[in-house]
Amino acid sequence: MTQPIYQPPFNLKNGFLMTIYGALRASRTWEKTINLPEPPYQEVVFSGAGGVPIYGIIAKPKNPRGTIVSTYGITGTLENQWFLKLWGRKAFAAGYAVVLFDWRAHGKTAELSPSLTSDGLLEGEDFVRIAAQSKQIGCPTPFWFTGYSLGGQLALWGIKTAQTVNQWGIDLNLKDSDIAGGAVICPSLDSNRSLSYLVQHSWGKHLERAITKELKKLAKHLYQYHPNDIDLEAIKRANSIWGFDHELVIGRLGFKSVEEYYEASSGLQLIPQIHKPTLILYAEDDPLFEPAIIPELKAASHHNSAIDLVATQYGGHVGYISSKSCQSQFNDPDRWWAWNRILDWFNQQEQSLRTDENIKYNRRFS
Repeated sequence: MTQPIYQPPFNLKNGFLMTIYGALRASRTWEKTINLPEPPYQEVVFSGAGGVPIYGIIAKPKNPRGTIVSTYGITGTLENQWFLKLWGRKAFAAGYAVVLFDWRAHGKTAELSPSLTSDGLLEGEDFVRIAAQSKQIGCPTPFWFTGYSLGGQLALWGIKTAQTVNQWGIDLNLKDSDIAGGAVICPSLDSNRSLSYLVQHSWGKHLERAITKELKKLAKHLYQYHPNDIDLEAIKRANSIWGFDHELVIGRLGFKSVEEYYEASSGLQLIPQIHKPTLILYAEDDPLFEPAIIPELKAASHHNSAIDLVATQYGGHVGYISSKSCQSQFNDPDRWWAWNRILDWFNQQEQSLRTDENIKYNRRFS
């Protein structure tokens, strides 16, 4: 029997159109597509790597089955990232405690600290420390790390960092096994190649300029709260994504070049190093990323049994809006194909965890 595959509406079988539709249309109408209320979030300030304060929100349903920790992509805040808000509602309705956070230099975290982004090098530890502190205030195991776009790269770093928490995080009261794994949608994997690819295309240049504009807003927001720590002239000179990292980021992290920084933080290099179950949803028509990455991602995933890679022909960049027939084939409650697949995958993984625990229990007392 042929397994169902992802199919978008006919007019969105183009990665660029899917991406633009998500940004301009779906972002305004998403609440009409689901019948789920906003979870009863409570504000929390976590302590991340190096003691950096990280702003987050937590919601716990009655008798939660586990906890999901998640953040968003290269720009935005918890207040305006609709795709993350959507995920919070779906995950909470599915019985999970939900922890969402503004990552470094974003939203209310930017108001609390002048620390800039590091594309996973520090955010990986942030994920783990957020999980540890969430556990202390009642969020149950297992923990799952999720994210999309650049936030997907951060989540991959979180999963990798969690694998050694028994060695570096003795004070956290968090075990390696408390972090079950994670799932990411269209993660950034190789910024060096993808940025070069993006600016070489006429449509890509427009996307890059739009992202740069938001990054400059982010930097000015930081400057507003931390004028002694952020160089206003550097913000003025940062007229590209590369320029933002060159002017504001790499010096603080000790890198000699942006290229060196991107190589060090690359998500693609993490794939062979991840040993916890991890789902990667990746659209082959994603207009933001270099297509040559795809066969390398497939090869690396093929050689790592911990990675479940679902590479789809369509989907755009963090789009994955499904057609009516696709929803019917998967028996989905709504059009949000990627989040529905992640929830299904979590169900499968948790069944496997329970089976493994039962086997260990039976062996112990047999």
